[in-house]
Amino acid sequence: MNATLPPVLVPQADPGAAYRARKAEIDAAIARALASGWYILGRECAAFEAEFAAWQGARRAVGVANGTDALALILRGLGIGPGASVVTVSHTAVATVAAIEMAGATPILIDIDPATYTMDPGELATVLAFPPPGLPPIRAVIPVHLYGQPAAVSEIIAIADRHGVAVIEDCSQSHGALVGGRKCGTLGAAAAFSLYPTKNLGALGDGGVLSTDDEALAERIAALRQYGWRERYVSDLAGVNSRLDELQAAALRVKLAALDAANARRQAIAEAYDSALAGGPIRPPARRPGTTHVFHQYVLRCSDRARVQSFLRGRGIATNVHYPVPVHAQPAYRGRVALGPAACRETESAAAEVLSLPMFPELTDTQVEAVCAALRALAA
Repeated sequence: MNATLPPVLVPQADPGAAYRARKAEIDAAIARALASGWYILGRECAAFEAEFAAWQGARRAVGVANGTDALALILRGLGIGPGASVVTVSHTAVATVAAIEMAGATPILIDIDPATYTMDPGELATVLAFPPPGLPPIRAVIPVHLYGQPAAVSEIIAIADRHGVAVIEDCSQSHGALVGGRKCGTLGAAAAFSLYPTKNLGALGDGGVLSTDDEALAERIAALRQYGWRERYVSDLAGVNSRLDELQAAALRVKLAALDAANARRQAIAEAYDSALAGGPIRPPARRPGTTHVFHQYVLRCSDRARVQSFLRGRGIATNVHYPVPVHAQPAYRGRVALGPAACRETESAAAEVLSLPMFPELTDTQVEAVCAALRALAA
C-alpha cells in the first residue's frame, strides 16, 4: 500500500491569497461597481484602461474578455488574418497559437533560446529570410515574454523591421518586466496581457487588456471587441463580443495599485531561492542582461525532474510544469503546424525538464524558508 503523502504546506500558486490580502479594498470596489447599476464597459473599465495605460507607459489600453482575445483582436486590428502567417514559439501557453488561428492566420512555430525559454532571434532571422514553402506571407511575429522573463525583443524588432513585419508582444506572463528601463509591451506595435487569476496582475475570473501607442489601432480594436460598433447597434466592422466587465475592472484597479510591490515581493522570493540553490547541482533561472525579470514563475531545469518533484512533494512543497507538452506536439496541432528549421528541438528538451517552484507574492517568510530548506536538502 502506498504511503500517504504529507499535506501541502506550500502551494505552487494560490490566487485566493491575492484576494484575501486586499479583501476590504476589493470588496469595496466591487460594491461600488454593483451599486452603479452599469456592468459592461462603464466607468470602472474606462478608469482601469486609463490607469493601466499610464502604469504601462502606453497611450492607450483596451480591456477585453481574456488574454487570448487580446492577441486575436490585435491581429484583426492590424488586418492580419486569412492569407497571412504569424511566427511565434511552441514553448508557450497554447493560447498564443489559438489566438493566431482565431484571427484566421497561419501559425509558424520556431525554437527557443534554452537559457531563457524565449524566442530564438537567430531562427527568426532565418525563417523571415527563407519562409517555409507553401504558406501565406509572414505578416507578424509574436515573441512571448515567458515566466516573467523578457524575450530578446529589441533584437526581434530589428529583424522584423528589415522584413516589414509587425511585432506583437505577448506579455501575459510579464506585467511590469523591463527591457532597458522600458516596460515589456511598449516596444512593439501592440501588446496583449492575460489577467487570469494567477497572473502577476490577476482578475477574479477571466480578463484581458491590450496596450498600444497607435490611437487608430486602439479605436479599431475598441470597436471590434463589441460587434464592430462605433455607434450603438450599428456594426461598422464585423466584430466580436469580448468585453472586460465592470466587476473585474473594479477589482483590477485595486490590484494594479499594488502590482509594483507584488512584483518586488516575487523578486525577493526569487533571490531567496537563488541563494538556496547556490553551489548545488541545479542552477537558478537565467536573467537576460539589461532586463528585469518579474517571476511570474520561478522555473528550474532538472534532468531528473520526477525525482526532484517527488522529493519536494515529500516535504509538502507543491510544484508544477509550465509546459509539459509543446504546442506543436499536442494532438490538436501535431502534424499540421509549420515549424522552423530547428524543428523545436530545444523546446522539446525544455518541456521534459522544466519545473516551477511555488511563486506568488503572498507566500509567507515561513513558507519561503520551507522551500529554501528543501532546496538545500536536495543539494546535500
